[in-house]
Amino acid sequence: MTMTIGILSPGDMGHVVGDVLRQNGLCVMTCLQDRSQRTRELAHKAGIVDVPTYHQLVTEADIILSIMVPAQAKIAATTIADAMQETDTDITYTDCNAISPKTVQEIGEIITSADGTFVDASIIGPPPRKPKSTRFYASGPHLEAFAALNNYGLDVRPLGDEIGLASAIKMCYASLTKGLTALCTELLTAAEMLGVSDALAAEFKLSQKTLYERMERGLPSMPTKAKRWIGEMEEISDTFADVGLTPHILTGAADIYRLVSETSLADISPEQRDQLPNLEGLISVLAQQLEEK
Repeated sequence: MTMTIGILSPGDMGHVVGDVLRQNGLCVMTCLQDRSQRTRELAHKAGIVDVPTYHQLVTEADIILSIMVPAQAKIAATTIADAMQETDTDITYTDCNAISPKTVQEIGEIITSADGTFVDASIIGPPPRKPKSTRFYASGPHLEAFAALNNYGLDVRPLGDEIGLASAIKMCYASLTKGLTALCTELLTAAEMLGVSDALAAEFKLSQKTLYERMERGLPSMPTKAKRWIGEMEEISDTFADVGLTPHILTGAADIYRLVSETSLADISPEQRDQLPNLEGLISVLAQQLEEK
């Protein structure tokens, strides 16, 4: 019997995941209540079926994958748990969001209290347009259904039966990648405001060539993701605080993404990347934003 997968929500990452599963023979559906026109268009592009209610979604889907911004993760789980109880349905709910182990444990309790099966998962890598480009780490005592998606185009990597392990690896990994992006953004903006941008760029090209090339390549597209990265940095800071480390490094990264999100660049969609400036243009916009405060 072919599995049916529910995707909440088919945004930048979710619609590509849904498309991969559909291309590999699974039925993929979603419920687009209160979702944006852009999300609707992405779902349609990926061939994801839109059902009118969450009741229908939980009764027809075997597995639901939650892929959304951190702030919406608990709300989505509560919505699905309510629908499960109202329809007396038992499904596997997999939270794939960039949230702390503590948050994912709270979400797990929401789902299991509604007699659902819960899987903690996290996604490392870009939307999975190329095979093996994206890893789906997973943990929890009931991984079988989600791990079976290895047979349908995903690269699922079990970490153990403890809820929180999959979220923990995401928190640690993203603290490097997105934390470094925030640090680079901050230091380049500071250099611009201090009048040493050209000299610093020349020094980076001399002594940090690979890193500077990464800045030139990666930073200009960051504004399209800045708004959703704020919550992710806050979840990482909570994770580090929970184990006795300072949360301030990553709350600072959240502040940088908050600064970026206040510019007009943050309103440019990924489909409009050609409207984004180069690295120098990005830093100029941020410096001007600070001068106007």
